[in-house]
Amino acid sequence: MKSKNKRIRLLQLLFCTTLLICISFGQVVSAQNPQINLFVEKGVRDYKNGNFSNAIKHWQEALVKYQNQNNPSATAVIHENLGRAYQKLGENQAAITSFLSAIRNYQAVKDIPQVGRMHTELAQVYSSLGQSRKAISLLCGKVNQGINNIECQQESAVQIANNYNDKQGKVAALGVLGEVYRLIGNYDRGIAYLQAAQNIDSNNFLVLNSLGNAYLNRAQLRELQAKSAAKIGLNEKQIEFNQKSKTDFQVARENFKNSIKLAREENKELAEMRGLLNLIKLGSLTDENQTQNQTQVLDDTTFNHAVKNALRLLENLPDSETKVYGAIDLAYLQKNSQTNSPFTKCPIQLVLPEQTLSLLQKSVSTSNKLQDNRLQSYSLGALGHFWECNQNNQKALQYTQNAIVAADNKLSAKESLYLWEWQAGRILDQQNQKQQAIESYQRAFETLEDIRLDILTAKRDVQFDFRDVVRPLYRTLAQSRLELLQAGAIPNEQRDDELSKVVTTIDALKLAELQNYFGNDCVLSGLNPKQVDELLEDKQNSAAYENTVFLSSIILDGKTGILLQSANQPTKFRWIKDSQQRIVSSKELERTIAEFRDGLVKGEEALNYDPTIAAQLYDWIIRPFADDIQPDKVKTLVFIQDGFLRSVPMAPLYDNQQKKYLVETYAIATTPSLRLTVTKPNRNKQKALILGLTETSTIDGKTFPQIYAVENEIKAVQKLFPNHTQLIDENFIPQNFQQKLQQTTYPIIHIASHAQFGIIPQDTFIVTGKNKKITINQLENSLQNLKNPSDSVEILALTACQTALGDDRATLGLAGVALQVGVKSAIASLWNVQDDSTARLVEEFYKNYSEREMTIAQALQKAQIKMINTKKLPPSERIDIKHDNPVYWGAMIVIGNWL
Repeated sequence: MKSKNKRIRLLQLLFCTTLLICISFGQVVSAQNPQINLFVEKGVRDYKNGNFSNAIKHWQEALVKYQNQNNPSATAVIHENLGRAYQKLGENQAAITSFLSAIRNYQAVKDIPQVGRMHTELAQVYSSLGQSRKAISLLCGKVNQGINNIECQQESAVQIANNYNDKQGKVAALGVLGEVYRLIGNYDRGIAYLQAAQNIDSNNFLVLNSLGNAYLNRAQLRELQAKSAAKIGLNEKQIEFNQKSKTDFQVARENFKNSIKLAREENKELAEMRGLLNLIKLGSLTDENQTQNQTQVLDDTTFNHAVKNALRLLENLPDSETKVYGAIDLAYLQKNSQTNSPFTKCPIQLVLPEQTLSLLQKSVSTSNKLQDNRLQSYSLGALGHFWECNQNNQKALQYTQNAIVAADNKLSAKESLYLWEWQAGRILDQQNQKQQAIESYQRAFETLEDIRLDILTAKRDVQFDFRDVVRPLYRTLAQSRLELLQAGAIPNEQRDDELSKVVTTIDALKLAELQNYFGNDCVLSGLNPKQVDELLEDKQNSAAYENTVFLSSIILDGKTGILLQSANQPTKFRWIKDSQQRIVSSKELERTIAEFRDGLVKGEEALNYDPTIAAQLYDWIIRPFADDIQPDKVKTLVFIQDGFLRSVPMAPLYDNQQKKYLVETYAIATTPSLRLTVTKPNRNKQKALILGLTETSTIDGKTFPQIYAVENEIKAVQKLFPNHTQLIDENFIPQNFQQKLQQTTYPIIHIASHAQFGIIPQDTFIVTGKNKKITINQLENSLQNLKNPSDSVEILALTACQTALGDDRATLGLAGVALQVGVKSAIASLWNVQDDSTARLVEEFYKNYSEREMTIAQALQKAQIKMINTKKLPPSERIDIKHDNPVYWGAMIVIGNWL
């Protein structure tokens, strides 16, 4: 048996392109089995030529024969090769099955180093499916918090490579581990692992290429952080992030250049091409920092030279995936591009306009030779987009429909299928075939819903491109349906069904926005599988929706609409219009909303509050639905807001006819999505964890001033909840907070400290004592590790929040905070009020909630009404007569469960 194993070498591929690191290669030799060897060699030849389907056929024939011979060593290698080929075809489940079979066979022959290498292969497949936790578990298991000292569990790929001194295996495992972290947006850790791999093998051009991508992604993130800092007035931090971004761009450039140089020296044309394409992408991106600093990460000469080399190399490449994608990338190459997706809008200024068509035609020709459905789909769709942008709708539709057929074949390219269905809808729209366009948009929407989780969690690059790659499809579909309805093109008996589809589309968009903002699927863990209209018709929830109306805003191209829903009633829709019944443009609405909020935030400076703008917004948003929200039937309004409308409270809207604020008539709440809201009354109201900061604090260079009256606020909450625990000032630090949660279950967590919500989650945190902070991810982790996880937190109160005005992503953090950290309801302020009014409002809210058995929304409503009526109170009960001004009570909102 031993002599036989010596004679039979492992049958591994001569090269691999799907993996970040090509692990190891052996000669295809099987002297005793020339017939089987022929199948294996044919498979290798087809794989090298990019014909993966044929390769699979040959290897499957060889596999049967090796299994009949009971040859686990050869069987393992065939399974390994099949796994790679299936992955190239996008058949990930088949790839997983093959790699698992390879692992079992390698274990049978006690080839443990190969078991570790298969863990790396398998991890890569799971990562491509968005299952990063599985991937990390296979590669390293639980990783120490310190990056410098890498320690992994014994059965992991990294540790197996360590134990067997497998240098290549360790480079592969660390490289893929770094790539997994990069793809989920943890760029610091990704860079650390990739750097560790590069330290072992400094001449590995594939690792250098991945390092370049990681630094590029981190540079883009730091650009966002600079913008976030600018929004909240941190000028020094803005400069710091801009400088760090510039440095990361430069490091990315050098890594790409080194990767290209090494690949060229080793005559690895495919790797050289990938490096060139990444370098070109770096040079084509718009970098605002470059403009400000009058420098370029990639000068024009280097950029043009890279493009010329890529074109030259493209001609000499063997027919392959890289050749197809390379031709498409070069065809749609733009200087100063603002998106990584060229297929959702027409290019403004192509770098190679005269060669675009020929490059796209070459990509189609190559993909046809390879007989690869995924490649055919991308190349045909890209060519269809070319004709779409050149307004040849007949050719555009023809190629696009062919792309759809190729993508739909065995569901081989669902990640591109939605793009081409969307593209077909746009073309049909141009041909004024509105109904057919909607049908195409609907198919694209349904396809995207199937793969949205994978897109948003497997590739954090989409965070930068979400507004181009995902969001417009939802809005276009909704707008198309609404416009047909408004034009009277839909029969009356179908109107309810059409509006229901609009609601489903917009609700899905809001879920996608939250998922994109937080960068994981945790925020959707409590997602109800029923659609919104099904929930409202569900008799089990009848008590939750009784006397309640839901108002969903939708900001579309040039106009904004409001959808009204209530239990067992038809959905109503109105465009926002002015007193002359003219549609209010979205820009005008946004200006008015900003003016409204500005008046509230700065209202302390005015002796008398001017409700003119509040009344105008009431007339635009609320009054058109007056007949549907009669106060004798409707007690609660729940708003599901879109975009910039999330940044303002609805309670201070003013009914100029009744001389009342909206909250004086209705209890008000907001939720990102009804499908994410736990609509069950809170029952456990006895124990509270009270956290507060009475001191000035400095976080990341920003000074957070002392909040006046925090002591009074804390005393009021203590009095109402005798069974409480408190952490104040130096005792309120992240470690103590986490410890308390692990010791006892607290239904109510009240935080009287600054809470900042930035345009990215990294800038969303709560200020604690000793100049420390609790990030939203730390808060989530702490609340997931409760002493008794079944007893979730009922209320999280954040009474001194600050949101960055001017970017709707900032308010996504606030809107989703309760959902992200796993609590039923949040009570939060949209801005901080430096006054005793917050303490008074909080005290009255908790009295109403705990002693008077009101719902959460009603408890806040009654507290706000009492402040509105402060001048009518006996002098002994007044704190300050100016508290009837909405600046003092209007910022506080209920998020999530309103019962």
